[in-house]
Amino acid sequence: MLSVAAPLGAQTVYVDQGDSWTGALRSAFYTQDQGSRIMPLAWMQALTGPDGTPFLADSLARYGYLPMPDRDDDATLPVGFTTNESADGTAIGMTCAACHTRQIEVGGTAYRIDGGPAIVDFQSFLADLDAAVLAVLADDAAFDAFADKVAGGDGDRADLRAELETWSKRFHTLIAGSLPDPAWGPARLDAVSMIFNRLTGLDLGAPEDAYLIPENILIADAPTRYPFLWNAARQDMTQWPGFAENGNDLLGLARNLGEVYGVFGEFHPTAKPGLLFDRDYVTDNSANWEGLKSLEDAIWKIGAPRWPWALDEDLAEQGRTVFDRATDQGGCVECHGKKQGAFRSIFHSTWATPILPAGTDERECEILTRTAKTGVLEGAKVPLSGKTLGAEAAAFDLLGLSVIGAIIQHATGFRATGDLASAAHADLATDEDFMGRFDDLRGAFPTSGPDGVTLETAAPACAYESRVLDGIWAAAPYLHNGSVPTLRDLLTPPAERTAAFTPGPAYDIDAVGMAAGQTAFDHVIETTGCDQISSGNSRCGHDYGTTLSEADKRALLEYLKSI
Repeated sequence: MLSVAAPLGAQTVYVDQGDSWTGALRSAFYTQDQGSRIMPLAWMQALTGPDGTPFLADSLARYGYLPMPDRDDDATLPVGFTTNESADGTAIGMTCAACHTRQIEVGGTAYRIDGGPAIVDFQSFLADLDAAVLAVLADDAAFDAFADKVAGGDGDRADLRAELETWSKRFHTLIAGSLPDPAWGPARLDAVSMIFNRLTGLDLGAPEDAYLIPENILIADAPTRYPFLWNAARQDMTQWPGFAENGNDLLGLARNLGEVYGVFGEFHPTAKPGLLFDRDYVTDNSANWEGLKSLEDAIWKIGAPRWPWALDEDLAEQGRTVFDRATDQGGCVECHGKKQGAFRSIFHSTWATPILPAGTDERECEILTRTAKTGVLEGAKVPLSGKTLGAEAAAFDLLGLSVIGAIIQHATGFRATGDLASAAHADLATDEDFMGRFDDLRGAFPTSGPDGVTLETAAPACAYESRVLDGIWAAAPYLHNGSVPTLRDLLTPPAERTAAFTPGPAYDIDAVGMAAGQTAFDHVIETTGCDQISSGNSRCGHDYGTTLSEADKRALLEYLKSI
């Protein structure tokens, strides 16, 4: 799936993202631990590829991750890969920068865009990591070489093998059940399915079964492009289908904790009778609460990237008038303009995020209806709702319970450490109506979808969020599922859009998006038309601006570069 390592360019230019976004904040964003633990760091350092090359060779640039040779903790780790300590030693994990730092290339120069959708091949990384561990376990000589690197002459090798076998059993179960064919490809990921699979498949089973419930793991076949972060905290709704309320620190914590569960967080709730809770959601939970607060604070400060090349200001002004037209005249402002959003905080205001059907691929909406066996959460009370979980429940309910239960327990100190201010942030800590503020969390994981349609049944029309477009020039490929390589292509009728393209960092400043010629990857995204609207890869829909004149399209593109 990969060809050569992603080129780094002759030099790296950090695109202007506002005065609030400093070099110190950037470095912290790249390395701040959030509680993710892929495996012990020593294990990954000891693993090799099929040709004997260290797995961490090239700092994972072959998958599109961005080397960070000047970092203090471990110069072999790329942007967004972190370390943390536990009773089991140093672990390697990921933080949000791994998936939300973009590098594009024009004329041999690399342009870094913080908070931008990463151009990384996460599926190949997962598959190769699985294969590397299986190879160690399949051959005694390979295991001995691995053990020599991990422990040298110290430690019980039988214990090490047992630990590696347990890790591999869990990880291989996830990978074998999740990864789709065709693959997501670089710049795309089915994040919602992977969060559902990680939580319900790896965390809720019995300890004697390695916490596994394999039948809860389903193919993750609804790929989406990584969203950009520079207005993520300011949206009043978030997630591609717009199912989650957003806009204050508490809701941000819920959003980010759910992400940690999906990206290698360790989490195993246990049954423990109590006055407020009948499960313990925090004792075996690796979330780094202070780290999550720091990351959310940073996201508020990331500004939209400013176009680093020459602009035709007169043409951009003409494009503004096109943008401001009514939708039926090819304009964009009705859906993508800046409007005051719902009130969520005394500290921040939000932008309205309309959730609208645009005739685009429906697979993402369909996976929201998934259910799963509840395992150790069977019979658990759902805080704030009065519900009790049965033997099977909506995956959303399981995720919501796991997030809300952990946040409330951590913040209140019920079977938890920490204090209110550190756990729930300023929006909650300064509010006199302490428990009442937790009502906000009902909106973070609702039981109904757009227009009140219950998540247990498919919505009659699939709707997705319509975001403010500042910095959209840096977010290719387009549509929620990343099926359109450039903005110029997006202004083309769906039947005439590019049917197949290779994603990568080479950038086309005229078409505004991914260039036709890519060398970093050899994966081709094959899209489908409107006859396969639920393929996960349909380029159908968002048929807006496609009938504009060529002059208007050029002007609109110039304006979109400028915002």
